[in-house]
Amino acid sequence: MIRSMTAFARREAQGDWGTLVWEIRSVNHRYLEPGLRLPEEFRALENAVRERLQARLGRGKIECGLRYQAGSGAVSTVDVNMALAQAVIEACERIEKEMSNAQRQSAIDILRWPGVAREAERDMEPVREAALALLDRALDELVESREHEGARLQAIIEERAAAIGGIVADVRARRVEVMQGVRDKLFARIQDLGVEADPGRLEQELAIIAQRLDVDEELDRLDSHLKELAATLRRDEPVGRRLDFLMQEFNREANTLGSKANDTQTTQAAVELKVLIEQMREQVQNIE
Repeated sequence: MIRSMTAFARREAQGDWGTLVWEIRSVNHRYLEPGLRLPEEFRALENAVRERLQARLGRGKIECGLRYQAGSGAVSTVDVNMALAQAVIEACERIEKEMSNAQRQSAIDILRWPGVAREAERDMEPVREAALALLDRALDELVESREHEGARLQAIIEERAAAIGGIVADVRARRVEVMQGVRDKLFARIQDLGVEADPGRLEQELAIIAQRLDVDEELDRLDSHLKELAATLRRDEPVGRRLDFLMQEFNREANTLGSKANDTQTTQAAVELKVLIEQMREQVQNIE
């Protein structure tokens, strides 16, 4: 299934531990380039998050961010180092005796002393597990969004491919007419010159001209590329790079067709082909 590299997903979950919010943005990129923004309490999840992104996404520049707000059930307790607090208090009292108009230290001043009070460690494992489960749901949404946009891109590409097929068929159908026109022009020029041409030499010149203007190989290759394009669009894997290569091959044949064209209609057909190929290439740039 074709997937776009442009998508957005947001998932939120709440529990006794608080509120978690994942936001994931994806844009086109040559490779998979994940960028993570995690709160300090969730740094331990970085490897697990990267593994999940790599397992679900093939290409794209990914901005993946997590926000966390602790709930009332996750309020931390404060551990107080009473021995250190007592030592600080006694030191303050000794200094106050040596000072005039000394301001007595409040309890909050003592608690602010480095090492006296510290936040008790919370058990973050449940909320980390919840964060990973929520990430999986956010990735489900992101992949679904990429597939939905990919279906739209596929429809555009298939429409352009059908138009290319029609142009190739028209050019092929006109080749006999074109070559007959070349033959008629050559005979008309000889008649205008009033000379008698050697039939053998004339046929030889016509053969050389026909070989120089022969575009059957280019038309066959364009047909072959169209078949490969259709098969590639049915692949159940990332196909962006393969499609990009195919666009280069399409463009090469269109250029050759234009250089060999010796009539206005074939030249216009080559130009139309290049326009359609460029339109496909623009869409392909955003396919995973």
